Amino acid sequence: MNVKSSGTLLEILGIEKPIIQAPMAGVATPALAAAVSNAGGLGSLGLGAMNAADARKAIDATRALTQKPFNVNLFCHAPAVANREVEQTWLKWLQRYFALYDAEPPAQLREIYTSFVADEAMQTMLLDARPAVVSFHFGLPDAALIAAYKQAGIRLLASATNLDEARQVEAAGVDAIVVQGIEAGGHRGIFDATPHDDALGTFALTRLVAAKCSLPVIASGGIMDGAGIVAALALGASAAQLGTAFVSCPETSVDDGYRKALLGAAAEHTTFTEAISGRAARSIVNKFTQILHEAGSPKTVPAYPITYDAGKALNAAAKAKGEFGYGAQWAGQAAPLSRALPAAELMRTLEVEMRDAVARLNSVVSNAA
Repeated sequence: MNVKSSGTLLEILGIEKPIIQAPMAGVATPALAAAVSNAGGLGSLGLGAMNAADARKAIDATRALTQKPFNVNLFCHAPAVANREVEQTWLKWLQRYFALYDAEPPAQLREIYTSFVADEAMQTMLLDARPAVVSFHFGLPDAALIAAYKQAGIRLLASATNLDEARQVEAAGVDAIVVQGIEAGGHRGIFDATPHDDALGTFALTRLVAAKCSLPVIASGGIMDGAGIVAALALGASAAQLGTAFVSCPETSVDDGYRKALLGAAAEHTTFTEAISGRAARSIVNKFTQILHEAGSPKTVPAYPITYDAGKALNAAAKAKGEFGYGAQWAGQAAPLSRALPAAELMRTLEVEMRDAVARLNSVVSNAA
């Protein structure tokens, strides 16, 4: 067995290794993205929670650290629709948790960042900055913007959680599909118009999309080491995207509580929650993920990302008292395989593990022949 089938996508993206660091808004930094890109992979920045000015600064800071291509990621969710009754009910419920840390919840909630589909300043900035790769999560921008980015020479990626979404991505004319299995940490990339979540695993989804779509496939969800990357390639992926594997790298911006949880026994248990942000996301089980399971909790949380306004405030209040259990500790199902290595060293380790995995598979296939 070999991994040469990934060559076409690698040429498109201008990278040497079939490894993409997931964008991870609020976690990835210019230092992390540059380290991965300098090591031959595709580093990424999550710009979804930034305004255009801060996003441009992040792009410029990354370019100061690497001349290699890197990816920037945007959120294409439907803009939030405020519901004061739901928001006030949620804040009233959270008041008891704020009180534990001698704090009060916000008087009202706001949409803390703008969806890319409505952010003209961000759209224009990217056309000016022209990063090598732009990727989309939660859906797609309009066709005219995709055409403009392609005309500018920007390579485009978009996530999909099922075959129908993958076909929409393919029809939109982007360069590759990032398939996100249910194992993945962080926010599910499910499109707003998708009627329900099929909850497909990474292996099944990768194989389905590789067999049914003509675009290159990037597998993501639960991939933590070289063996996982090779398994994805064997199923037809052209590259693998790893998020949780990079979270504990010293180049990320995570706090000590998140890093400790990821590297300890807490990482053995993850769950989906809407309580933190208003949208389903996989987190390490912590105090915040349990709120909606408690007796009397509201049946509905405010819209994404309005809920995040309360979530961030509660986390800040708790951290000020030394409690880290209210953070957005996003992590995939294979989080116990995390290693606190510098990004460049992790990239070298992944490459060695890939070679070892290929050698083992070649041995098995040869013996079976």
